[in-house]
Amino acid sequence: MRAFLALEDGALFEGKSFTGEGFSGGEVIFNTGMTGYQEVLTDPSYFGQMVCMTYPHIGNYGVNLEDVESSRVQVAGFIVKECCKQPSNWRSRESLPDYLVRHGVMGIEGVDTRALTRHLRLHGAQRAVISTESDDPATLVAQAKALPPMEGLNLADKLSPLQPYVWKDGRPHPVEIKDGTYDWPGPGPRVVAFDCGIKWNILRLLVAEGLDILVVPSSYTAAQVRKLAPESVFLSSGPGDPAVLTGLIEATRELCQEYPTAGICLGHQLLGLALGGKTFKLKFGHHGLNHPVKEVATGHIEISSQNHGFCVDTNTLKDVEITHVNLNDGTVEGFAHRKKPIMAIQFHPEAGPGPHDSRSFFKRYRQMLLRELGR
Repeated sequence: MRAFLALEDGALFEGKSFTGEGFSGGEVIFNTGMTGYQEVLTDPSYFGQMVCMTYPHIGNYGVNLEDVESSRVQVAGFIVKECCKQPSNWRSRESLPDYLVRHGVMGIEGVDTRALTRHLRLHGAQRAVISTESDDPATLVAQAKALPPMEGLNLADKLSPLQPYVWKDGRPHPVEIKDGTYDWPGPGPRVVAFDCGIKWNILRLLVAEGLDILVVPSSYTAAQVRKLAPESVFLSSGPGDPAVLTGLIEATRELCQEYPTAGICLGHQLLGLALGGKTFKLKFGHHGLNHPVKEVATGHIEISSQNHGFCVDTNTLKDVEITHVNLNDGTVEGFAHRKKPIMAIQFHPEAGPGPHDSRSFFKRYRQMLLRELGR
């Protein structure tokens, strides 16, 4: 079925829908991963975005029950050069087209993804629409321009859970909080994790380190967290503009003065804002599995998984040591406070999908907690 991708600057790409009739809109970005499309589709950090995969052939191993990072497809649209309709893999339970149709997400193929990627690199990530309903460029471009820009957009609160939960048996399980208190089940360390759109593999790896994790909505205040009696606070990944999450920034500002605190991706940005820094939007963001990051102290290079459109301005941070930098563009990829037990990284150490170079973050986080708690 004939379909069009129209960008707000007037660029038009023709292709075919592999999910039937429909219309979708969002910010269009590109991902350089050669594999891991199921993790990309279910990553909450892509909420509100339409993802163009630079690898030309997508869908060849189908969709399975294990490689998901949330309970549903999160992307607003999926753009590929060629979609495989007949996958071949022993774990496959469903084809990519059937998966997207079941979740009501538009997919378009036959697009010149190389040209689209080059356009986004030159002109930046843009609002766009995918449509089978119109072939009029002026109408489609006007629809793209009518979408809200990513700057100033609060998407994290839309993905945050309605009530606290724990991670058990490979799934989130809601828990009842009576009178604002919680009966921690294990020896700890006890960690309250804010869910702004957390990837499930972050929870898997935190639990694997022996941490007692209670996940709370992003709307929780510092007073609510204190009443839960944690020993540490963790800030998750998630979508949207971090600067508009004023309530969570204020809670983070209070809590990181009292508890050992760590953050990943959006959590990294929130900690930067809470410590008095500022954030800015990257031209086309970092999205893929092959981004080189240097650990400043050792010079060690890690190949990282990344997915973010905003970045912390290092010039606005005080009492902070930059621990990691991006070798592609020199932006900050991690920092630690000089005086307090605060650590944060911009990239994804849980690496769903890989690589696994940065998994040591979770061990270092646990070691920081044990040291601070005198255990």
